[in-house]
Amino acid sequence: MNDLHLAPVQPDQPSHLMPVFGRQPISFVRGRGSYLYSDAGVEYLDALTGIAVCGLGHAHPVLAEAIAEQAAALIHTSNLYEVPWQTAAAQKLAAVSGMHEIFFSNSGAEANEGAIKIARKYGNQQGLRCPKIIVADGSFHGRTLATLSATGNKKVQEGFAPLVEGFIRVPFGDVQAIEEAALLHPDIVAILLEPIQGEGGINTAANGFGYLEDVRRICDQHQWLMMLDEIQTGNGRTGQYFAYQHTQIIPDVLTTAKGLGNGFPVGAVMTQARGTGILTAGNHGSTYSGTALGSRIVYTVLDLIEKENAVENAAVIGNYLAESFREQLAEQNVIVRGFGMMIGIELPKECAELVAIARDQHQLLINVTAGNVVRLLPALNMSREQADDLLQRLVPAIKNFLN
Repeated sequence: MNDLHLAPVQPDQPSHLMPVFGRQPISFVRGRGSYLYSDAGVEYLDALTGIAVCGLGHAHPVLAEAIAEQAAALIHTSNLYEVPWQTAAAQKLAAVSGMHEIFFSNSGAEANEGAIKIARKYGNQQGLRCPKIIVADGSFHGRTLATLSATGNKKVQEGFAPLVEGFIRVPFGDVQAIEEAALLHPDIVAILLEPIQGEGGINTAANGFGYLEDVRRICDQHQWLMMLDEIQTGNGRTGQYFAYQHTQIIPDVLTTAKGLGNGFPVGAVMTQARGTGILTAGNHGSTYSGTALGSRIVYTVLDLIEKENAVENAAVIGNYLAESFREQLAEQNVIVRGFGMMIGIELPKECAELVAIARDQHQLLINVTAGNVVRLLPALNMSREQADDLLQRLVPAIKNFLN
C-alpha cells in the first residue's frame, strides 16, 4: 500500500476531536468507483457513498484531474471579484433544475438556512411581524439552530432550547393538515418539505409525488413559497435530476448539496418565480461561496452526470435493485420502497446491528435509519454486475438476521 494514503496519526495521543460522531471501528484510505479499501487492505462494496454524496463513485478520474488542475491554478479569491467558474456552474445547474437564481453554500444545512431567510424576508416584505413556515414531522433539514428547529425529530433538538420560532409542524403527506394550518395561521408564508424523507426512513407520501402537486396548488392559492429540500434527493439520486421532476410542478425555492460536489463540501439554494429577487446585496453571503475550486468541481460533476447518463442509469439499476429485493426477500415480511438509487428496506424489527453484520461478515457498507429501515444510497453509475454483487451480499445478511 502506498504510504502517501496514510495520515500521520499519533496513536498514543488523544484525537482531540469533539465526540459528536458515533464512528465505526474502520477507516478507509482509498476508493475506486463503488468500492472502498480499508487501511488493512480489505475491499468493501459501498452502498452508502458517504450518505448520498459520491454519486459518481469514488476517485472518478475525470473529476480528480479537474480538481488537481484547478488547485494548481487557483482555489479561492472571494466574491469581491468575478468568479467565472461560479457563473459556469450556476448556468449548468439552472439548465438542469429550471431555477433562475442560485447561491452556492458550503453545505446542505446552509442551503436550507438560505431558504429560511428567503421565506422570512418574503414575509417581512408583506408586513408580517412573525412569518411562519410549514414543515413536516419526520423531516431532517440540518443541524444549525434554525434548521434543527425546522427538523421534525425531537432527538436532534434535545438540549438546544430555546429553538427558533416560526415553524408549524404537520404530518408528512397530510394535505388536509396543511389546509387546516392555513385557516389557523394567516401569517404562513412558505412550506419547506423533502420530496422523500431520507433520515425519516425513505418515506414517501401515501399518494407518492402527487403530494407535491397538492402542495403546489395550496401554495399558489395562498401565495406561499413552495420550498423543496432536495439535499439528499437531488443530483440524479431518484432517477430524475431532482425528485420534483417526477411531476409537472416546479418549486419557488430549491435546495441541494450532497451529490452536487461528489465529496467536496458544497450546496446551493435556488429560486424561480415568486422566490426570485428577494435576497439582494448585503442580505446574504459566505466567505467560501462558490470558490473557483468548488465551482469547477460542481461544473465537472454536472457535466459528468450528463455525459455518462448517470440519471438514467440510476433509474434503471435502482428499479432493478428494488424489484430484486422484493422478489428475493418476499418471505421475510419486509417493505421495499424508494426511487432510483434511494432505497429503503423496512424490516419487521429494529436492525441497527445489521450495519456491523454487513460490514464485518459481508464487506458491505450500509446504513440503518428510523430504527428498522436499511438505507441504500449506491453510486448513480453502479453497473448491473455491481448491483448483483450488492444483492448477493445484503440479501443473505437480512435473511440470517431475521431468521
